Amino acid sequence: MKKLVFVLLLMSAAVLAAENGMAGYVSRYGVEETTKRLVEILRKKGVTLFKVIDHSEGAAAAGLELRPAKLVIFGNPKIGTPLMQCSQTLGLDLPMKMLIYKDEKGVVHALYNTKTYLMWRHGIAPDCAAESQKKMDKAIKMFAKYATGNLKGEGQKR
Repeated sequence: MKKLVFVLLLMSAAVLAAENGMAGYVSRYGVEETTKRLVEILRKKGVTLFKVIDHSEGAAAAGLELRPAKLVIFGNPKIGTPLMQCSQTLGLDLPMKMLIYKDEKGVVHALYNTKTYLMWRHGIAPDCAAESQKKMDKAIKMFAKYATGNLKGEGQKR
């Protein structure tokens, strides 16, 4: 049994290392419009919007330059709380976040932590709050697709 657990942990680590725990979509829009669309869908779906942090603005205030980058922090306690009941350390990564930024080539991305990474990081078993895990995963993907203009699946994954 110990060998099986060890092998599964190694396999999980390999998968997570490959994806780096992040996923997202390339946006058809600029950072401002992508952020606006994300906020729009969050409000429409009744998700709590906690904060939009403008990293570029913060950099400028410090006399530095940074390509456009905004972090949108949002959540739904009906989904997040059951997951934190599985592992309260998940509160370190909740509420959810999505980074919308322009890369060095001028391409705009909407990036988020994957469910697989979060569950692995906090040691949450697949059967603990399984419905919340599924809802969180489905919601973050849908929000990213909407924000980036990729709802019909024709969009480019990051």
